[in-house]
Amino acid sequence: MIPYRIPQLAKPYTDYDMIQRHTELPPFSDGRSHLLYIFLSYGSADQDRNKELYTLVTGLVQLALDTHESIEHLSHDPGGDVMRSRQLKVLAGDYFSSWFYRLLSKSGQIAMVGTLSSAIADFNVLKARLYSKMKESLLSSEQYLRHSVQLNMRLFLSFTPHIEESFAGLWEKLLAEFSHCETLCSELRRGNDPAAARDGYSYWRILENASEDEALLLQEQELDLKDWKKLKMKYKCDTLLTDKLHQSIQSIQGLLQGIKDEHLASGLSTALDRFLLQMKISGQAAVEG
Repeated sequence: MIPYRIPQLAKPYTDYDMIQRHTELPPFSDGRSHLLYIFLSYGSADQDRNKELYTLVTGLVQLALDTHESIEHLSHDPGGDVMRSRQLKVLAGDYFSSWFYRLLSKSGQIAMVGTLSSAIADFNVLKARLYSKMKESLLSSEQYLRHSVQLNMRLFLSFTPHIEESFAGLWEKLLAEFSHCETLCSELRRGNDPAAARDGYSYWRILENASEDEALLLQEQELDLKDWKKLKMKYKCDTLLTDKLHQSIQSIQGLLQGIKDEHLASGLSTALDRFLLQMKISGQAAVEG
């Protein structure tokens, strides 16, 4: 098997000085991408031959969706650097998405263009439904988390018909857990900034438990960072997210222990080790293997 190198292959499409100077992109979906790459190796000869291409374009589309999602929804025109950052995120997301079509078309993979386009459409429908529930405040923190994990799985799930049938069940279970882990890491990062955290897990967790005065404070457009941190600590938002992260990693480890194919088990263990190392480097969680 060719060593996994998708993040390196993505860099020519994602690393631009202007973007890096003026805004910050979401992290590349490395855990889910590595998982897809491994399981495509057990598909048909065509899937194995194109696994790098398929994984790369899926990662770029996911980054495009995540970049657009990271744009702050402000009630006023911020101007200056904030406006420039928002504009660059819009352009960057569109640019990453355009490479999905170009790379697949150039390689003659027209059917895969249709597969991923359908998955993107499904993603947008699910996202619209989530926004509707959020707008009407018909959402708990746990429901929000479940919906977010489902969204983060959607593009990758479109490859299930291309996975070796005997591994399809394992693929879906591991994809759910890796998606859960990456969603939790994203929510931990998001919770560091009250503006970015609005409508995230911590926001819904606090809102469903807050006093009337705290709820009014939370719903202010410009919540003070100090007050936000106090609310997060009081309602143990980061602790709950970190506990969930530990539990999900334990679930992955349990699934890996039941794999009889030694080659597959070894590849998946490497993917998990890589994911744990990246979490430690990024400072999102201190997880012992």
